[in-house]
Amino acid sequence: MRGGTQRISIVILVFALLFCDSALAQAQVIYRKLAFKDEFNKAANAAVDTEKWTAEIGGGGWGNQELEYYTNSPENASHDGQGSLVIKTIKLTPPLNLNCWYGPCQYTSARLMTKQNFDRKYGRFEARIKIPVGQGLWPAFWMLGKNIDKVGWPQCGEIDILENIGREPSTVHGTIHGPGYSGANGIGAAYNLANNQTFAADFHVYAIEWSENKISWFVDGNLYQTIVPKNLPQNTQWVFEQPFFMILNLAIGGPWGGDPDNTTMFPGTMLVDYVRVYKR
Repeated sequence: MRGGTQRISIVILVFALLFCDSALAQAQVIYRKLAFKDEFNKAANAAVDTEKWTAEIGGGGWGNQELEYYTNSPENASHDGQGSLVIKTIKLTPPLNLNCWYGPCQYTSARLMTKQNFDRKYGRFEARIKIPVGQGLWPAFWMLGKNIDKVGWPQCGEIDILENIGREPSTVHGTIHGPGYSGANGIGAAYNLANNQTFAADFHVYAIEWSENKISWFVDGNLYQTIVPKNLPQNTQWVFEQPFFMILNLAIGGPWGGDPDNTTMFPGTMLVDYVRVYKR
């Protein structure tokens, strides 16, 4: 009987291992089906794909007292011919005849969105990005609710997948904003590289996995925070149950990161290897 018991135990163990492997495989492929992608493989200096991205234009500060004027010029957003999109900040010396909220604009940059081209409720939203370094630079990969024109911000909701401010070269932030928890009261966490490594030194993969009543943030596959409705302030609303569109931009200045100084090198460049959205 001892031998029979051992054989039964081995069979049970084999089935258990197979089941665990199967469960792990299912967990790994849950967001493998592509819903959107841009690999940025066009020729050098080619403009962005207007069937996927729209360039926002203006220098009104964008709610953050930003210093740049966003343009639709290939000088500020174009392909590098090596598989990346380049978003570039340019310092205008002297300032050109562009008006910003503070007077003649001192900088230009780009802010690209998928609004009216692509939006989605739930999935894995992922980009491989090499951010710039420099005081006053503010690269971001983020999302806004599709209904923003109807209800405004922050009622539409905002999901920040990646934000970095230049004075924190080893830190990136993931945050949500909504009614009652916006601006400086947004809910989020920071992810830090060890041993004083800097994010600008290489590409990194920034992602969220968003499902009903749950958003999780990842850097290079490392989960660093999950937010659910119970994490919201009391008597506030979870507004992440509708389609969102994506935004890539490189801002300058603002109260959070501060203005550029004499150590900031221009042009500053944000390289985007790809943007992909996966569904279940």
